[in-house]
Amino acid sequence: MPKGVLLVNLGSPDSFEVKDIKRYLKEFLMDERVIDYPYWLRYLIVRGIILNVRPPKTSEAYKKIWWDEGSPLIVISKRLTAKVQAQVSVPVVMAMRYGNPSISEGLAALHQQGVTEVLLIPLYPQYAMATSETIEVLAEKLISEHYPQMVLHKFPPFFHRKEYIEALAGVTAPILADYPYDHLLFSYHGVPERHLYKTSPTPAHKHIVDGKSCCDAYSEEGAHCYRSHCFETTRLLAEALQLPEDKYSISFQSRLGADKWLTPFTSDRIKALAQSGVKRLAVITPAFVADCVETLEEIEMVGGKTFVENGGESFKLIPCLNDSEPWAKALAQWKKEQAGDGHT
Repeated sequence: MPKGVLLVNLGSPDSFEVKDIKRYLKEFLMDERVIDYPYWLRYLIVRGIILNVRPPKTSEAYKKIWWDEGSPLIVISKRLTAKVQAQVSVPVVMAMRYGNPSISEGLAALHQQGVTEVLLIPLYPQYAMATSETIEVLAEKLISEHYPQMVLHKFPPFFHRKEYIEALAGVTAPILADYPYDHLLFSYHGVPERHLYKTSPTPAHKHIVDGKSCCDAYSEEGAHCYRSHCFETTRLLAEALQLPEDKYSISFQSRLGADKWLTPFTSDRIKALAQSGVKRLAVITPAFVADCVETLEEIEMVGGKTFVENGGESFKLIPCLNDSEPWAKALAQWKKEQAGDGHT
């Protein structure tokens, strides 16, 4: 069967204009796996409140980080796709869960090239309901409705994969070697805690030890536990970089609303580290494989300002994997592996 690859990331508005921001946020926040309330309540919150308040502020955030070529996430994703395509013999197409190019467009592009067997790779290392799962569900729905003869293979979470950890270490090590940091903060995107129980309903979520353990990431119960995946990525990367235990910690960013989200919050942690005497702080964002508004604006600009205002002296954001050669090579290798096995 003719094969192809669909690389999918979160997405971006078409521009930083308020009208495009509003359209993007509507699609994003109305997803039942992002705001998992009954439709009527989600509609009231998103259409009645958020879309009337948030777009101008979000527009300003995107405006700060927008490149001449467009949204950093989209530009980087295009570059990465081209590098992966150069290393494999099957069609490789990029898509976004929200905004353009859509998953629907991506599947259509593969179909037009004769592809009947698709390897779907959600570009999220750690599995979460609002990231990997929503991509998989939509891809399955679209294929069922429009391409019933197409076979879909879902690449599993790669939070622990050797190639991913080595690529992260390859990007991070040279920067830390030239930046004498006092502390390295691992900042992961946040999710409501209730999401953990929906993707992996187990009491093991309660077994949190010093912010370093949750479920067993390699067990059946931990296969879809986002928090345990974050802890394991941190452990493996810290091991690869030979980080002393007292030189790094974990936090979660980008919370929305008043519900209980994973803690500690990155904004609080940055402030506390500065107030505790840390003068040189480095931050890495392993849940994001491409730099975007959450890394470039929320962490580097806002987080860096908070750090200095509270007594810190120097702040360093470590770039994401972006279109680095080791990362492109890892994705190409995973495609080649899939050609000979039965992952679904």
